[in-house]
Amino acid sequence: MPTVAHLILAYRNPKQLARLVSRLLHPKAEVFIHIDRKADIRVFKAALPNRQDIHFIKKRASINWGGYSMVQATLNAFQEILHCKSYDFVNLMSESDYPLTTPDQLIEFLDQHRNKTFAEFVQEGDPWWAEAKEKLSKYHLVDVRCKGKHQFERLLNGILPQRKVPLGMTIVGRSQWLILCREHVQYIQRFLEDNPVVRRFFRYTWGADEIIFQTILFNSPYKDRLVNNNLRYIDWSEGKSSPKILKTEDLPSLKASQKFYARKFDTDVDHVIMDRIDQWIFRVPQEE
Repeated sequence: MPTVAHLILAYRNPKQLARLVSRLLHPKAEVFIHIDRKADIRVFKAALPNRQDIHFIKKRASINWGGYSMVQATLNAFQEILHCKSYDFVNLMSESDYPLTTPDQLIEFLDQHRNKTFAEFVQEGDPWWAEAKEKLSKYHLVDVRCKGKHQFERLLNGILPQRKVPLGMTIVGRSQWLILCREHVQYIQRFLEDNPVVRRFFRYTWGADEIIFQTILFNSPYKDRLVNNNLRYIDWSEGKSSPKILKTEDLPSLKASQKFYARKFDTDVDHVIMDRIDQWIFRVPQEE
């Protein structure tokens, strides 16, 4: 049976993270956690059991929303995972995710789909690209920290021509959360090492984390093994820059989704829905 490295990006809710981790552990699965460098990692370590199958990423990045720093944090984690054991899959998720399936069911599914990556992406022409175009064509200094940054960014985009996608790549993207097979993780790492022009391009792209990995694989010899389904239930119905926080009223939709994970959850907003999922999926008895 395949082995899985669950990679969680976290920064704010140690208790919720611990709950998620407890639902992921399995003899064929281990958990790797990247804690934003701006957060106090000691609080997160205190919330989790000291186990050999729970790992904290050593090379932490300070993540800025929409910045390449999110990609860098993920790449740092990929590197440590690849040097740890020969995991067959890496499941990238956030602390706001929660499973809609048991670990056994996930392992069985992946055993039937070895050497594939599950990611959500759309090509140019989809309504999502109406906003995404300027993420690519303009310079975005998200990770730059200096006074007058936004004025300089406007000046830069007013003087310089629009940016061109390197290597004639077809850009695809949508969601950063995905499950990658080991071979594809290795390919992504090698590709970015061998093509610094691609790294530079995405370093000044807004929301590169939603685009870069799908784009690399879509333009690779592995394109036919890229499945356009990230196995996540995510509700964008509110029309905001972040998806809806799921509540108890959303449980019927989750049950009908046939997805493996859902997001976003926030125990400060509604913890009952996670209790209901525990009863439904993990057969946890309902408290009186």
